[in-house]
Amino acid sequence: MHFLNKKKQYIAIGMLIFVALFFFHSRPAFQCQIAQETINSNLPTIYGITPTYARLTQKADLTRLSQTLMLVKNIHWIVIEDSETKTKLVSNFLKESTLKYTHLNVKTQKAKHSTASGVEQRNLALSWLREHLNKSEDKRGVVYFMDDDNTYALKVFEEMRKIQKVGVWPVGIVGGMRVEMPLVTDGKVSGYNAVWKPFRPFPIDMAGFAINATLFLQFPEAKFSRGVQSGFQESEILKYVATKDDLEPLAENCTKVYVWHTRTQKPSILNPKKLKTPLLPDGHIEV
Repeated sequence: MHFLNKKKQYIAIGMLIFVALFFFHSRPAFQCQIAQETINSNLPTIYGITPTYARLTQKADLTRLSQTLMLVKNIHWIVIEDSETKTKLVSNFLKESTLKYTHLNVKTQKAKHSTASGVEQRNLALSWLREHLNKSEDKRGVVYFMDDDNTYALKVFEEMRKIQKVGVWPVGIVGGMRVEMPLVTDGKVSGYNAVWKPFRPFPIDMAGFAINATLFLQFPEAKFSRGVQSGFQESEILKYVATKDDLEPLAENCTKVYVWHTRTQKPSILNPKKLKTPLLPDGHIEV
C-alpha cells in the first residue's frame, strides 16, 4: 500500500511538471501570435490587382507570383480572368493558395484601334474595390496593378506601405532599357528616364507605381480606357488621382530596383503526332 501511494505521488508530480512545461513553451508562442496579428491589423491592406488569361504558362506564372505574395503581410489579391466564366484551373489554384483573394472574370471586348490589355479586367477590379471599401470600416489601403508574369521583390511591398497619395519607383528591364525610372531632385519627381514614348504624361510602367486606395473613392470616375493605346494606360489612370508634383519617390529616391518587367517565354511544345516514338497521353494532367 505504501508503494502504491508513492507511485501515485510520482505520477501526480510528473503530471504537474508536464503541465508546467506545456504552458511555459506554449505561452510565448501564443503571445507572439497575438502580437503578430495585431501588427498585421495595423498595416494598410495592399490590394494587388492581377489580370490573367488562359495560356500554357498561366499556372506557372500564377504560382511564382503567389509564392511571393504568401510572404507579404496583409495583402488582398484580386485576380481577374479574361474569360466568359471562371475557369476550373484558376478557381482551384486560388482555393489552394492560402491567400486572401477575390476571384473575378470579364471577357475583353476587342476594339479595332486598341491593343491595350487588361482594361476591362482592371476596371472590374476597381468597381469591386469601391464597393468593398464603402462597406469597410477601415478604408486604408494601397492599390497595386500587378502583371502575373512580372518579378517582385518583397521590398517593393514594404515601400508602398509609406504611400500617402501615389508612390513611384524604378522598374527593371522595360521600355527597351535596363531600368526605367522617375528622376528625383530635392526629394521630388522632376522628370523621367524613359526612351519609349517619353512624351507620355506619365512615362511609367504599370509596375512602377501604387495608389492610395481611398483616392478611388474620392475619384469614382477614375478608370482605364479602351480609347487609349497600350503604354498610355498608366497615364490614363494616374491623370485622375495625381499630378507630377503629387508623386512620392520611394525605393531610396528611385535609386533601387525592386520590380522587374519580366515576361515568360512562350514554350515550344512538340506535336506528339509528328514524333516517331509515341508518347503516353497527358491530357488528364493539369500543367
